[in-house]
This record gives sequence, structure tokens and C-alpha cells, in this order.
Amino acid sequence: MVDATASYDIKALQAENDRLRSQVRALTIRAERAEELAEHDALTKVLNRRGLVSFMSRTIAYHRRRRVLTGLIYLDLDAFKAINDELGHAAGDEALKAVARYLQSNVREFDAVGRIGGDEFGVVLLNVDAEQAKAKAASLMAGLAKEPFEYQGRQISLHGSIGVSTLDEHKGPEEWLAAADAAMWVHKRAGRSSKT
Repeated sequence: MVDATASYDIKALQAENDRLRSQVRALTIRAERAEELAEHDALTKVLNRRGLVSFMSRTIAYHRRRRVLTGLIYLDLDAFKAINDELGHAAGDEALKAVARYLQSNVREFDAVGRIGGDEFGVVLLNVDAEQAKAKAASLMAGLAKEPFEYQGRQISLHGSIGVSTLDEHKGPEEWLAAADAAMWVHKRAGRSSKT
């Protein structure tokens, strides 16, 4: 004789099991989304500083094992403050989004683009030597200057200063960023002195 109570208990347990699995799936999706948000810039959707540093840390570890050449481009927008001051912060936000889109569409899928902060971006280029990284940086800057973005019917040109640093196995991500930032400041000062 089949016990109806036992059959009911099994069905109830299966229903509870299904409900718990559904909750776990929902929580996993939420956790993955939170992790993604923690490493991506809310405005531009590229990596934020934390995400870029994390990518750089993995790249350094890979470099140590495989000796893969890697370059870092540090981009600081010139005259960005003027866009904010003259056209407002909404225009500045659109400029940052335009730069992020431009950079992402002009690097390979396995490279990384991140907004380091304010009007500064970093681009990690895998499998390139110093000369290739410098050539790519020059190409990106030339292309950026040729592609103004439109804001409220007005064409706005974007220019920047760049610094390039190749990966040294003794550098951590912050030191690597600092080396590229220092190279960018040399470029920026040279640009200012050539205009005076």
C-alpha cells in the first residue's frame, strides 16, 4: 500500500528544491552583475580604475609566465575643462563617452580600455613591443582628433596627450600606470611649450 503522505512530502520537497535552485540562480546573476558594476565605469561602460588594475595584474602574471610583450597607453584629454566650462557637464559626459567608444572600437577584443579617472583613460595592448605601442598611441590620437563628436548640433574636437610604457616584470600595476602617466606629462609639457 502506497503512503499518500510520503508521496506528498516528496512533491513538497521537490517544489522547495526547485524554489531554492531558482533563488540561487537569481542571486548568482545579481552577484555577477554587482561584480561587473564594481569593475566598470558607470558613465562610459569601459573598465574603471579598479577593473583596469585588475586586468593589468592578470597581464603581469601572464607576462611572467609567458614573456608576452605588452604596452600601456595613458591618455589625458586636453582642454576637457573648457568643454565642461563652456558647454556644461552634460557635454563633458558626452565627450568622455565618445572617447571611450572610440578607444574600444579601435583596439582588439583582447586588449583593455579603462577610465582611470576624470578625463584620463588607459589602454592595455597585448602582444606589442614598445615601437608598436607608440605607433598605436599615435594612431589613436590622430584618429581621435579627426573624429569630433556632436553635442547639440555642434561639432567638438577632442585632443589629448599620451604616454606609453611597456611592461617591466618588476613593476606592479600602479607603478606601470605611474610610468605611463609620467610619459604622458612629458608629452603634455612638450605640446604646451611648442604652442608658446
